[in-house]
Amino acid sequence: MNIGTAIRSIRKELNIPQKQLAVDCGISQTFLSGIENGARRPSPKTMQRICTVMDIPEMLVYIMAMHEKDVPTSKRHVYSLVYPSIVHLAMQMVSTDHADMVKRKDIREK
Repeated sequence: MNIGTAIRSIRKELNIPQKQLAVDCGISQTFLSGIENGARRPSPKTMQRICTVMDIPEMLVYIMAMHEKDVPTSKRHVYSLVYPSIVHLAMQMVSTDHADMVKRKDIREK
């Protein structure tokens, strides 16, 4: 499971610069970079702040972070059939409209 890669993918889809996300979450850019590169793991509190700032459900990050090796061997066939559709549906939550809403929210809060 690669939570950092999922956070980076969602952040980029929302067009949020890494520095902005870090500042809005109250963490350093270096720490966020470490999370996104897999060198650090966010605490539950940090994970909640990241998801709140990006205005996404935390579960979305976990869905995006799943990897085939996380699935028991006996279930990998089902995973390979279902997972692409799940990711597609999950990413619809991070659409252009959603990104625009997050940006408008940032403007209102500053």
